[in-house]
Amino acid sequence: MESQLQKSRDEPNELLEAQAEVRHLRETTLILREELEAQRYEKDAAVQGAVQRSSDEIIQLKSTATSLRDELESLRFERDAAVQKAVQRSSDEIQQLKSTATSLRDELENLRFEKDAAVQQAIQRSTDEIAQLKNTAGNLRDELESAHYQLEEEVQKMRLQSENEIQHLKQTVKKLRDELEAKHA
Repeated sequence: MESQLQKSRDEPNELLEAQAEVRHLRETTLILREELEAQRYEKDAAVQGAVQRSSDEIIQLKSTATSLRDELESLRFERDAAVQKAVQRSSDEIQQLKSTATSLRDELENLRFEKDAAVQQAIQRSTDEIAQLKNTAGNLRDELESAHYQLEEEVQKMRLQSENEIQHLKQTVKKLRDELEAKHA
C-alpha cells in the first residue's frame, strides 16, 4: 500500500509536472504561433512591399518606356522634318542652280551674238575702210597720173619754151654776131 500511496503522492507530482509541462508546451506553442504569425506578417508585409515596389517599378518602367517611345516618336518626327527640310533646301538650291545655269547660258548666247555682231560690224567697217582706201588710192593714183601728165606737159612746155628761147637766143646771138662782124668788117 505504501507503494500505492507513494505512487499516489508521486502521481500528483507527476500530474503537476505533466500539467506544468503541458502548460509550458502550450505557452511555447502560443509563443511559437505568435512568432510564426509575426514572421508570416513580416513575410507577407515584405512580399507585399516587394510586390508594391515591383508594381511601382513596373509603373515607373512603363512610364519611362512610354516617355522614351514618345521621345523616339518625336525624334523620328523631327528627323523626318529635318530630312524633308534638307530635301526642300536641296530642291530649291537645284532649282536656283538650274535657273542660274539657264541665265548664264542665255547670257553666254547673248555675248556670242553680240561678239558675232561686233565681229561682223568690224568686218563691215574694215571692208568699208578698205573700199575707201582703195578708192582713195585709186583717186590718188589718178591724181598722181594727172600730176605726172601735167608735169610731163609742163616739162614739155618748158622744154619747148626753153628750146624756143634757146632758138631765139641763138638767133639773137647770130644777129649780134652778124652785126658785130659787120661792124668789124
